[in-house]
Amino acid sequence: MATTGEAAALQWGGRFAVAPDAALIAFGSSLEDDLVLAPFDVRCSRAHVTALEGGGLLTGVAAGELHAALDVVADEIGDGTLTAFARAGTFEDIHGAIDARVRELAPEAGASLHAGRSRNDQVATTLLLYARDRAVKGAHLTLGIAGALEERALGALEDGTLLAATTHWQPAQPVSLAFWLDAAAQGFVRAAARFARVASDAARFCPLGSSALAGSSLPLDRIAAARELGFAEPSRNALDTVGDRDVALDLLHAAARAAVAASRPSEEFVLWTTPAFGYARLGDAAATGSSLMPQKKNPDPFELVRAAAARTLGTYTGALASTSGIGLSYHRDLQETKAQIVHGTEHALAALDAFARAFSHLHFNADTMEARAAEGYTVATDLADAMIAGGATARDAHAAVGERVLLAERQGRALDDGDIEAIGVADAPLDGAASIRAKRTSGSPNPDMVAVSIAATQREIDSIAKGLA
Repeated sequence: MATTGEAAALQWGGRFAVAPDAALIAFGSSLEDDLVLAPFDVRCSRAHVTALEGGGLLTGVAAGELHAALDVVADEIGDGTLTAFARAGTFEDIHGAIDARVRELAPEAGASLHAGRSRNDQVATTLLLYARDRAVKGAHLTLGIAGALEERALGALEDGTLLAATTHWQPAQPVSLAFWLDAAAQGFVRAAARFARVASDAARFCPLGSSALAGSSLPLDRIAAARELGFAEPSRNALDTVGDRDVALDLLHAAARAAVAASRPSEEFVLWTTPAFGYARLGDAAATGSSLMPQKKNPDPFELVRAAAARTLGTYTGALASTSGIGLSYHRDLQETKAQIVHGTEHALAALDAFARAFSHLHFNADTMEARAAEGYTVATDLADAMIAGGATARDAHAAVGERVLLAERQGRALDDGDIEAIGVADAPLDGAASIRAKRTSGSPNPDMVAVSIAATQREIDSIAKGLA
């Protein structure tokens, strides 16, 4: 038979004739993955005490003893004592470690803490509490980044800084730096909205009281427990609830998409800080050097953000796949799902924080941007538009201006007034400033349109932030 200590640590063992294989227990342990969930498990346990007391299964005195023990556990989580306790034992997970610690602190009352509760509904509830917390954190991080981008955009709009926007990394059309920064902000606003939806969904249905898969014959006060944890109502179907990881997967998806929102401008910042571009420089506090080459100054945070996005996308795919082959109810595969959700989310949030910090140390070289805004014949489309406005077809205009670009390229010069005369128009933009002023559509780099977009985005940022409060 399993020893008393082993049984206490494992929360099961009565029906087993021999002690479990230690190597297999170690293989099945999720303790290290669970440590971040400890504060949420304490909250879950407090609510279960409320459900037990509300159902007349605990006296007020016993409930008070359990709450006092959980207070101690919460303090020990904060100072690291519980982590040491858990690692010193043979616990399968943090949930078992907390249960064992409560039984040490309040032996008689602690023996009743798990009444009517399975780790199945306990883990499902804890993971939703974690998802809600991290979704709010992700929303605030992405809103902060979007706000910082728009603040810089306002300054760039006032300065009128221009640059050559690219497609395929080739010079395409002149835009303003404000337009570029406003564009980068949009992805973070969308990411914040996703996080906000996850936070809302994570507060709908409370799994606690679903027990292993079929509810409980004990009169647990599920409504009181759900209310205490901030859920709208208890979950509807226990069989579904204990195996449902949709909201937690949505959290990881939101985190992965947010990491991608950070990865894309990071790629540009890596290029912009090279001497070949020279559009930006990264302050010493955010850069790193080479152990061999004394002159190196590397934009490592932005490179690592790119990699973090790829890693989180892979983690999300793995987490989703881990749920695809299991039936209804709980299956141990979901332990791997949980680990991937936690690791992927934490890494993505760390990447977002790193992006925000590195961006605060990024300085733009406006003169270099301005000097190259019209290079690469970026005003060619403006000449074609002028022809179309004068009655030419789009195909004819494209061909005619393309011929002028080819000629100018061979002659080693920019497009000029002679080209305007040759295509038969009275006037057309020949520099970046004239190009953006000529734009008429909403959403364009016309300064008036950029100002409208920045204002609208700032209002959306404020709206999402208010919804999180």
